[in-house]
Amino acid sequence: MHKNFIDGEWLAGGDATVNVNPSNLDDVIGHYAVADATQVEHAVASARRAFKSWSVVGVQERSDILDRVGTEILARREELGRLLSREEGKTLPEGIGEATRAGQIFRFFAAEVLRGRGELLDSVRPGIGVEITREPVGVVGLITPWNFPLAIPAWKIAPALAYGNCVVFKPAELVPGCAWALSDILSRAGLPDGVFNLVMGPGAVVGDAIARLAGVDAISFTGSVSTGKRVAAVAAERLAKVQLEMGGKNPLVILDDADLDVAVRCAVQGSYYSTGQRCTASSRLIVASGIHDRFVKSLGEALRRLTVDDALAPGTDIGPVVDERQLARDLGYIECGTGEGAKLAFGGNLLTRAKRGHYLSPALFTETTPEMRINREEIFGPVATVLRADGYEHALAIANDTPFGLCAGIVTGSLKHAAHFKRNADVGMVMVNLPTAGVDYHTPFGGRKASSHGPREQGAYAREFFTTVKTSYVQA
Repeated sequence: MHKNFIDGEWLAGGDATVNVNPSNLDDVIGHYAVADATQVEHAVASARRAFKSWSVVGVQERSDILDRVGTEILARREELGRLLSREEGKTLPEGIGEATRAGQIFRFFAAEVLRGRGELLDSVRPGIGVEITREPVGVVGLITPWNFPLAIPAWKIAPALAYGNCVVFKPAELVPGCAWALSDILSRAGLPDGVFNLVMGPGAVVGDAIARLAGVDAISFTGSVSTGKRVAAVAAERLAKVQLEMGGKNPLVILDDADLDVAVRCAVQGSYYSTGQRCTASSRLIVASGIHDRFVKSLGEALRRLTVDDALAPGTDIGPVVDERQLARDLGYIECGTGEGAKLAFGGNLLTRAKRGHYLSPALFTETTPEMRINREEIFGPVATVLRADGYEHALAIANDTPFGLCAGIVTGSLKHAAHFKRNADVGMVMVNLPTAGVDYHTPFGGRKASSHGPREQGAYAREFFTTVKTSYVQA
């Protein structure tokens, strides 16, 4: 039994959940404790007690702790990456890459601790000085999704601790293994009791308690729009600080002057790698008429060369869908697309492999229109659509015609169009001649509209959420 970590102790819950490998349904990864509301209250109370002393711990001590965490993750990146791939279904190279990124994030914030920034200003009144400083928010509840079970917890936990906050961490139910392994590393890094707490369990119980408890000063959530709205509504009742990342319906625009090989590579990597289970996936491929037919043909040929199999098997390009429920959702949207009149040009069928798993061939729809559900709603699977555009202006209008605004990409040889797209794409992140999925750990991450709410995540911009500003006036 893998237990919850509360106030410096490993504690069992009343129930347990079974963690199963989506590549091999006969492979049980482990049994993980399920916290109840009382344990969440215990975790929050312990974090509140620890905050007074942790918030004033010296920056060198905080830096050293975060550095130890990052160093251990990097030293164990292959082991942790294998656990991630076994648990979530990413291919092994992707799993190891994500573990590496998690370690780098902790190492980045180990250095960021030492770069505390403030301001000194002259008052408009003679003889008075003005100091602007930042202080930790307090106890933060961190609710993370299943698709990046090491990287997203890392980019929330590391800055929270770096800036002097105490943490109550609730991972997604589907990926308790990575959360537990990361928490085990944190438990041995030298943190005082109560500074970091792990509470595994369902969102309806654990997540709801975190959102409602008055002892939680701020909540950072990554997940679906519907759940994010509920978290925000509950937190708003008590005026808690909220940060939400909630997905996207990201466009990749391909103009007539695009390099065809670059366009196909961007589409395959952005739309289908990680089984399409990324909020930055380019699920809408908006293609100019002059290159449309050649692009669709080349993309279909590239999809035929992809290997869908066990995430741990050498040579696998795409692993399984994460679980049976997500697989049913993907199949439902594929059925919906054909029912709406779109042409299923490739894939979209269940696959049988040597081991029982949730295998789905990458699906490509053509002859779609912007109003179709498959172009409006986030599917979160290996499903992409092609929309034909008359030219750049039409393509830009289609790209912006969505309730989401996380990421957008363009493939073009035109500096003019690239510059215009960067300025006019209604999103938080833009990629030029690159896949929409794939960001650096030291830069801000986030979007607009229904994709994000609140300050950006990652990099130095993380301080906007995890700290609060204080202005002091001093007369000598």
